[in-house]
Amino acid sequence: MIPWELKMKEFTNCNCAYGCPCQFNALPTYGDCRAIASFEVSEGHFGDVDMAGVKAIGILSWPGAIHEGNGSVEAIVDESASEAQKEAILKIMTGQETEPMATMFSVFASTMTTVHDPVFAPIDLEIDVESRTAVVNVPGLIESSGEPIRNPVTGETHQARIDIPHGFEYLIAEMGAGTSTSSGAIKMELSDSYGQFAHLHLTNSGPVRKAA
Repeated sequence: MIPWELKMKEFTNCNCAYGCPCQFNALPTYGDCRAIASFEVSEGHFGDVDMAGVKAIGILSWPGAIHEGNGSVEAIVDESASEAQKEAILKIMTGQETEPMATMFSVFASTMTTVHDPVFAPIDLEIDVESRTAVVNVPGLIESSGEPIRNPVTGETHQARIDIPHGFEYLIAEMGAGTSTSSGAIKMELSDSYGQFAHLHLTNSGPVRKAA
């Protein structure tokens, strides 16, 4: 197994209500699961390949709950990545060179029936985990944005977190709201739904366990 380790910023927008029942082993809000997950590597490696600066997006869809399978996925990798970086991030995103079920990539890959060919395109991506804001743009394919949840009475920003010490993705995630559209192989429109902002630190064997 090729050793790898990545530190990333993540913004994910799915169709569930704020909080997302999946985070609590419950069924999705509307019965199905549709999501756009965006990542930017701040530092890391795949074997001897430096992965810093790599940006990637997963467009994912399941007709029911994730664990029920029959999912579809389309990966987008920033075209500025080197060929070695592209190959490495796609292996990670498809659960390769990873202990079984150790990361969310490996878990999700095990539920997929349809895997569309990856797309290499320019990705404009800005994620600020602490302020709970994000802007994602892939010309002609994806527009996605994230913002804080707001108090419905005062309009002030509201902060809430989910802490999953033994999860396969993050240790702590900031909750927000997201709005997204995709027009590639997997089309979707999400509006003012679950937004997740997190710092990820993953290896072949899963998240690095430390104080978040």
